[in-house]
Amino acid sequence: MHGSRRRIKSGDTRSYWSSVLNLVHRALTYNSLVEDPVFKVPPECSLQKPNRWTALGQCFCFWCQRFVAQRRILGLVSVMATVDFRDELTCSICTDIYKDPVTLTCGHSFCLVCITRTWDNLDFGGYSCPECRQPFPTEPQLKRNLRLCNIVERFLTSYPEEGEVGIPCTHCIHSPVPAIKTCLHCEASLCENHLRVHSKSMEHILTEPTLSLGNRKCSVHMEILKYYCEEDVSCICVSCRLDGEHRGHQVEPLKEAAEKRKEKFRNILEKLTSQREETEKKVQNLQEQKRELEENAADGTERVTTLVRDIKEQLETLEKRVLREISRQKQQTVVQVSELIQKLETKRDNLSRKMADILDLCNTNDPLSALQGMISDTDDYYNAEEIEDGTVCDLGDIDEGLVLVTLHSGLAGIGIGVRRPPCIQESLDSPLDVSTSLDMLLDINTASSNVSVSGDLKTVSRSGPKPISPETLQRFEYNQVLGTRSFSSGRHYWEVEVSKAGRWIIGMVYPNIIRRGSPSWIGQNDLSWGLWRSYINQYSVIHDSNVVQLPYLACSQRLGVFLDYEAGKLSFYELCDPVRHLHTFTVTFTQPLYAGIGVGKNAWVRIVYTE
Repeated sequence: MHGSRRRIKSGDTRSYWSSVLNLVHRALTYNSLVEDPVFKVPPECSLQKPNRWTALGQCFCFWCQRFVAQRRILGLVSVMATVDFRDELTCSICTDIYKDPVTLTCGHSFCLVCITRTWDNLDFGGYSCPECRQPFPTEPQLKRNLRLCNIVERFLTSYPEEGEVGIPCTHCIHSPVPAIKTCLHCEASLCENHLRVHSKSMEHILTEPTLSLGNRKCSVHMEILKYYCEEDVSCICVSCRLDGEHRGHQVEPLKEAAEKRKEKFRNILEKLTSQREETEKKVQNLQEQKRELEENAADGTERVTTLVRDIKEQLETLEKRVLREISRQKQQTVVQVSELIQKLETKRDNLSRKMADILDLCNTNDPLSALQGMISDTDDYYNAEEIEDGTVCDLGDIDEGLVLVTLHSGLAGIGIGVRRPPCIQESLDSPLDVSTSLDMLLDINTASSNVSVSGDLKTVSRSGPKPISPETLQRFEYNQVLGTRSFSSGRHYWEVEVSKAGRWIIGMVYPNIIRRGSPSWIGQNDLSWGLWRSYINQYSVIHDSNVVQLPYLACSQRLGVFLDYEAGKLSFYELCDPVRHLHTFTVTFTQPLYAGIGVGKNAWVRIVYTE
């Protein structure tokens, strides 16, 4: 083996070993162990022997072994000392480091909580030390041992509990110190002090502290991963790139590949951020809608509560009014009956007196007295026989008609602003003027000579006797009539009742509609809009001679007309169950509007009160 070694020149050899000895001496001097007997050179390693170079090598190996052994011994001693010191700072009750230590007069120390709990749990009197059982006549005053507290705090600072350090520094063997970086090249974790003296070369790559270094090395060559193969989508080492299976592939340094990947992540993050902002806006919108819904519900609840309370008050007022009317009628009738009873009782007494006189005449034996008495009382006698029929009149019962009218009008007043066709959407802040049907009358000056208008100006028909009406410029030639009231603003609702037979038309017209000829019919011009029912019970709407047949057959004799002048809407509803929306004209109205009604043979239309 020695024969195969390369021969070294004498001058080079001396220089080489002098450098080695110098390094060894510096190391020993640094550790203050040069004078330690452990590192004395044994006689067999003397440099005075002929084969001094071999002896010098043996000496160097011996020194190194002794140095490492000494370092291990010192580390073991330090660890053992730490363990012994920890035992001295351990409470014998909880077997943990002291917390708020107190010292008894016997010299033993315990945690304040431990000794207090121990004495509180005693079943019998007397206090003693849990360690040496020394008794105390009274309960000792426990005071914190400040010096021992400071020692515990310094010990915990220098030697933290296991698990509190995290990833420890590899080179701090006496006490665990948390590492702040890990060198991938050295496979060592470094604390702040060891990081200062660590190599700064490029091959020493530093990362955050980690224990899993295996995934940062190539599983084939056990070298640090430095490149990224785009073809195989994997991280590789230098050997993989030069001689391995990734040779010739498109590779790039890990840092550049990571930056590209981060750029993609940033783009994805930007898109996700945008999506999150949109989602957040949607959430805010929904929350706003939810808030508005809750506010509207609360407002609606308050309105309904107020409305119902108002209805109750109006019903109570109506009840009092109706009962007062009944009481008035009852009192009036009672007075009349009492007066009549008094008159009849007076007449009864008179009749009784006359009957007694006549009875005396009947029983007398003197013919002359009977004849004379009969002649003198003849008029009274006949008056007694002919009792006036008009004296006793038929008073009848309470006037139910008047009571019902009072009740109906009161209920109709309460219904204003409450009952509406459900298909008519309206705001509670601008209530619908449903009172239009109460004061809507037919204008007899516009009624055709072929129709009849009722005395209350509410019904138009073609079945009754035709009145003789003077011809005027306002009168229609055909079977139509207008209402007296005009509408130039606001929202209005009125109802009509129609006949089952015949045909009719209802609608709204401008005041300047022509009154003669076929174009004067409602809907046959651009100045009127109407809903028409034919003989075959089919609905149609008509305006400017344009007829649109509706897919409905009439099923109710009651219809509603709704006008929103500002919105330009004229709607017709069939008041069946449920209410059916028939049609809505959408127009920009430019003139006042009047209700118009036309009837055919055997047909009639009546304006009704809104209930």
